[in-house]
Amino acid sequence: MASIFSRIVAGEIPSYKVAEDDKFFAFLDINPLAKGHTLVIPKREVDYFFDLTDEEIGAMQIFAKKVATAIKEAFPCVKVGQAVLGLEVPHAHIHLVPMQSEKDMLFTNPKLKLTAEEFAEIAQKINSCLPQ
Repeated sequence: MASIFSRIVAGEIPSYKVAEDDKFFAFLDINPLAKGHTLVIPKREVDYFFDLTDEEIGAMQIFAKKVATAIKEAFPCVKVGQAVLGLEVPHAHIHLVPMQSEKDMLFTNPKLKLTAEEFAEIAQKINSCLPQ
């Protein structure tokens, strides 16, 4: 059975898409630590991040960098933090989280409760900051 993330890429499950190319997909985390918290995934389903090829990891980081730059422009912050955890969903992914301090990256922090309209607005705001 395909992971929930593969089903999102296939359009079977709705998401708040931020960016996409032929190999990668970025969408908002539905349990965000901060406004702009985005997940970057490879379209190819791979459970463990370090099972990706070297080329895939490099290309994924470059894709994530573009998304992180757009997040920082859309949601001014000190930095955009990056985390690779990978226990909750069996599909490699990178968390990108706007940070004012390192405490903003604590996954034990309370998650934001946002409306569908807020999620859509956040995704559009980040997308509009991506290079065309």
